[in-house]
Amino acid sequence: PAHTSPAAMSTLDKIKDIESELARTQKNKATMSHIMQLKAKLAKYKRDLLDLNASGGGGGGGEGFEVKKTGDARVGLVGFPSVGKSTLMSTMTDTFSEVASYEFTTLTCIPGVIQHRGAKIQMLDLPGIVEGAKDGRGRGRQVIATARTCTMILVVLDAVKSMNHKPIIEKELEGFGIRLNQKPPAITFRRKEKGGVTLSQTFKGELKYLDQQVCKVILQEYRITNADVILHEDCTGEQLIDVIEGNRVYMPCVYVLNKLDAISLEELEILDQCPHYCPISAHLKWNLDGLLDKIWEYLNLVRVYTKPKGQMPDYSAPVILSGYDKPTVEKFITKIHKSLLTDFKHALVWGTSVKHNPGMVGKDHVLQDEDVVQIIKKL
Repeated sequence: PAHTSPAAMSTLDKIKDIESELARTQKNKATMSHIMQLKAKLAKYKRDLLDLNASGGGGGGGEGFEVKKTGDARVGLVGFPSVGKSTLMSTMTDTFSEVASYEFTTLTCIPGVIQHRGAKIQMLDLPGIVEGAKDGRGRGRQVIATARTCTMILVVLDAVKSMNHKPIIEKELEGFGIRLNQKPPAITFRRKEKGGVTLSQTFKGELKYLDQQVCKVILQEYRITNADVILHEDCTGEQLIDVIEGNRVYMPCVYVLNKLDAISLEELEILDQCPHYCPISAHLKWNLDGLLDKIWEYLNLVRVYTKPKGQMPDYSAPVILSGYDKPTVEKFITKIHKSLLTDFKHALVWGTSVKHNPGMVGKDHVLQDEDVVQIIKKL
């Protein structure tokens, strides 16, 4: 086992204590603020644990991990050892990753690239995540640090033992501040000089989860006595903690059910009702195109084609923007070259995002997939 410093050890004990207390506590309105206080403590200790591990020499620095980001999107394959990540990787990207049927073959992170619909998608085969990775066991910490930089995560599950693996992996990723298939909570959080804690809401209706008291208790944990908390939707205490911690990553995730050939049709029909699922068999190459389409849908990439004046649009090399982060004309220009912004007058757009073709737009116009853009400069 990796050497853990005594400080990290005691933090681990504290986390264990809090988790067991949370399990013992009844959940009702009266205990709500107590539970939230514990959860805030938990979030803080987990953060401390990461810091301690990052500074300590735990597990030899993780060589071969910092993978250079290439392409337009990055997809990380996460899963337990020997669920067929490497097989899936090599069939999809023609990259050779060492494949064997015993645990822990992939020890470093192996990148591969898929070309799909004009976009370059980088796939990372992250080594098997073990239980307790978030406490610094195994090479887990570097695995997750790399996972945080991905655009999307594929959780690869073994169809035979899938159901008990899924919550474990989710818990590990959650412990690292990765939130799967969630939107960032609509909470505005502002510190101020004086005036205590005010909780207000911009929507009609009763707050189900948070009230003034619970809010105060959570903020007390972080030694914040004066702040405005404005809720734009009904949020939970956990989401408020996420906002205060501020280091959370929100990303889409698809659960890939591998080794399809090992289960019966009846089982498959049950599994088919779960959201965000995609059954495949990497070994027999079943449904890999279905997986690609699913990845494409979840990545939500927007392809924009450039059109030089008086020429046909260049359909061979689209500029790829993320659909989650408003794909404006300005972002499109910055992606080509920053200097273009200074001379920018307006743009002509052909496609679904404008009423008339071509439409004359400014730099705040939001583009849609497969728009064609021509930039007009100031003279």
